[in-house]
Amino acid sequence: MLYYLFEYLDKTLDVPGTGVFQYITFRSALAIILSLMISTIYGKKIINFLRNQQVGETVRELGLEGQTQKAGTPTMGGLIIIIATLIPVVLLTKLNNIYIILLIVTTLWMGTIGFIDDYIKIFKKDKQGLKGIFKVIGQVGLGLIVGSVLYFHPSVTIREKSSTPITFNQKENVISSVPVEYKSTATTIPFVKNNEFDYAELIAWTGDNYHNWAWLIFIPIVIFIITAVSNGANLTDGIDGLAAGTSAISVLALGIFTFVSGNIIFSSYLNIMYIPNSGEMTVFIASFVGALIGFLWYNSYPASVFMGDTGSLTIGGIIAVLAISVRKEMLLPVLCAIFFAESASVIIQVTYFKYTKKRFGEGRRIFLMSPLHHHYQKKGYHESKIVTRFWIVTILLAIVSIVTLKLR
Repeated sequence: MLYYLFEYLDKTLDVPGTGVFQYITFRSALAIILSLMISTIYGKKIINFLRNQQVGETVRELGLEGQTQKAGTPTMGGLIIIIATLIPVVLLTKLNNIYIILLIVTTLWMGTIGFIDDYIKIFKKDKQGLKGIFKVIGQVGLGLIVGSVLYFHPSVTIREKSSTPITFNQKENVISSVPVEYKSTATTIPFVKNNEFDYAELIAWTGDNYHNWAWLIFIPIVIFIITAVSNGANLTDGIDGLAAGTSAISVLALGIFTFVSGNIIFSSYLNIMYIPNSGEMTVFIASFVGALIGFLWYNSYPASVFMGDTGSLTIGGIIAVLAISVRKEMLLPVLCAIFFAESASVIIQVTYFKYTKKRFGEGRRIFLMSPLHHHYQKKGYHESKIVTRFWIVTILLAIVSIVTLKLR
């Protein structure tokens, strides 16, 4: 809203200094400061409200050190992240930008699913929360929306690369060598020289018009990514500060990708895909990072509040949509390796347990406990040490991810 106000003041009334709002960097700086202030100042009020409403975490007895002290700690703290993210976004972004619209929808959609899950756990006294099938239906529904919009919406385009200068062809009376914006399901493969891959190529065997049917492969891929990443973030939220800290680092790296991919000068210099209008996502990311850091103020050990599924599912959904929108989803196994390691540990543990129970009559385990962070807790590592080391690993992976802009 403020963006449009200052745009009016600049272009209509010519008020000096108001043109600074046109710069993504300026609005991103304001967004991170504003979201940080909202999450830290008003976060305490939200925590007190949750505590007064007796919205406390019910902790299952898993034999982990310090676990019993966490019972009763307010949960649903993801509301802090959602509120602190959306207020600066509404004030400082171009609300008609299709990427911003998708991210707002993602935040509200996944936040609602997580809120319902937490509500059932707390007020209905059902430790299982929302049934898994309904969570999956919600994630698939969001994937259908995001995939369909990214595929069919006319504003979602990429611009072809052009290393030749712009020239005027007098004979044909046209300008040649001008980059053209076009619809595409192309994405980026990390560490590869010619690193663009079009999902449509997967169905090239169907005939000459295979591009017209690319949505049949693109939308299911989007659904899978959103489901996988949101569940990975959900599993990572198990000890104080782990999900919020690792997510802030990963999202910050994605912010660099959105900024350079949405800037025609930087994208040309780095020889990467230029995605028109995608730079606006940098403002959303700045707001999101500020909200996560502000939440971490209260969620660091010992936590005053837990994010609950309200926060973890939202975080995963946002990260997935950001990566897909900026065509960096194939980088997620590197950038969000912690999420995938947590998910993989659960899958491996459950699969191996069922296999050995069927084969030997008794279930055996590979990890002392899953998800992975509980395995290290069982080995005697303190929560703070586990979280700090996971943050360090995420920082290293974020650096590796950023390096892929030039390392191919």
